[in-house]
Amino acid sequence: MIEYTQTVSQPPAQRRSKTMDWQKELEENITEEEQLSDYFHWDLSDEEAARLKNIVKLYPMSISKYYLSLIDPNNENDALSKLCIPSIAETDISGSFDTSGEKSNTVMVGLQHKYKQTALILATNKCATYCRHCFRKRLVGISDKEISKRFSENISYVEARKEINNVLITGGDAFLLSNREIEAYLKAFSGMEHIRLIRFGTRTPVVLPSRIYDDSELLEILKKYNKKKAIYVVTQYNHPKEITEESKKAIKCLTDIGVIVKNQTVLLKGVNNNHEIMAELLNSLVSIGVIPYYIFQCRPVAGVKNQFQVPIKEGCKIISETRKLLNGQAKCFRYILSNEKGKIEIIGNPEGNKVVFKFHQAKFEQDEESIFTLDLDDNQCWI
Repeated sequence: MIEYTQTVSQPPAQRRSKTMDWQKELEENITEEEQLSDYFHWDLSDEEAARLKNIVKLYPMSISKYYLSLIDPNNENDALSKLCIPSIAETDISGSFDTSGEKSNTVMVGLQHKYKQTALILATNKCATYCRHCFRKRLVGISDKEISKRFSENISYVEARKEINNVLITGGDAFLLSNREIEAYLKAFSGMEHIRLIRFGTRTPVVLPSRIYDDSELLEILKKYNKKKAIYVVTQYNHPKEITEESKKAIKCLTDIGVIVKNQTVLLKGVNNNHEIMAELLNSLVSIGVIPYYIFQCRPVAGVKNQFQVPIKEGCKIISETRKLLNGQAKCFRYILSNEKGKIEIIGNPEGNKVVFKFHQAKFEQDEESIFTLDLDDNQCWI
């Protein structure tokens, strides 16, 4: 977070009106640096204001008022503020804008086929709140050139390839699509015999829960097609403070209609790189019916790398200590590094500099299920 002088004594955030629908709420997102300054009553110098303006110009900002209301304005180290409020660290462009080789996995605009069984569709470049640690920082809120524009061709590609047994609809945030668009995907894929499950990548349960609990039409659509194919919602809680009563309400709406909800946390410096915080998060998730899926090693993305990455050996220690505080259900996750070759599980650091890895999902057949060790230095964050 940028070092600003704050004069706020009480959070200025106001909960949304009960009569306000989610589209209206989204329209009132904080998107301009002046709004952010006014919201927190910051007393910015001209230099600070210009710096903030330049960062927002480089990487757009959009924060739901709901999510902003969860931030303690009197705590400059508030974990949630780091997740959504621009930082001067984002001007450090060391790293890559494509850490997982998405360009090479793209078979047509908006459709990636990295793993044999999985098709990934980039359906939108919009999110309800723009995460500052986003690994698709190159396109979210900026460019739609990688976003699917040929629905029928995407569908035909998947239909013709019987090895594909699941589809991930993501972005951006898949639940920022209209209900009509969501239903079109569900109708198309649920009619394919070889498709076993359909996944939606969305942070709306975390940053805009009203998108779910205030939209009975969406829930009816999900309920209808969940009877034909298993529907999974893959979300991302990164801190216990994100598990609010409103968020729980959204999750319950999904689980009550049979939708399976799984969580992908990112290990982030200054947010959750503490085993007690991580354990509280994971234990709280299973208590509301959310299954821990992955804990991701933060990727070396330009504008993200030096702000959020935790060294791998340190990460191993955090995960090991976290597991000691978890019940069996909360341990249903893998610590994963996702690079150009695939999703690689970080097994642990048994001694010295030696770290053990195993391919969880591999792009290339020769890597499938392979186990290997590497010697890493104390500050190494990626392989």
